[in-house]
Amino acid sequence: MSDYIIEQLSIFVSNEPGALAKVSRTLGECGISMKACNLAESNEFGILRAIVEDPDGAIAKLKAAGIVVKKTQIIGVAINDDPGSMYESTNALGKAGINIEYGYAFVGKQGPALLMKTDDPVRSAEVLGRAGLRVLRAGDL
Repeated sequence: MSDYIIEQLSIFVSNEPGALAKVSRTLGECGISMKACNLAESNEFGILRAIVEDPDGAIAKLKAAGIVVKKTQIIGVAINDDPGSMYESTNALGKAGINIEYGYAFVGKQGPALLMKTDDPVRSAEVLGRAGLRVLRAGDL
């Protein structure tokens, strides 16, 4: 099930005007688009979690621009736009003893999806697949 591992960038953005624009400009100038993203903040910095077309290329460009970035393995699962849809996937993982560290939803080219960082992404993909849910590959986003 390692085919279902999605590489996510965690980009550290200082909490000041123009910092997010610098990240966006850097990616845009090298032709890398974000497929999904989530921005979380703290007092001093934010973390932009992003799915991009070329993770390794993006990392090289961001680091060259002095931006701190790391790669994280996450999983994605298709959900419906119906009440309780998120419950199916989160319940399956919970019953299997898998912790969801964070997640975010977005609507991609194949419909709504939930992206999650778990404590065991390979096992998470297996559990979700056995539960009859559609686990996503990076190309599905």
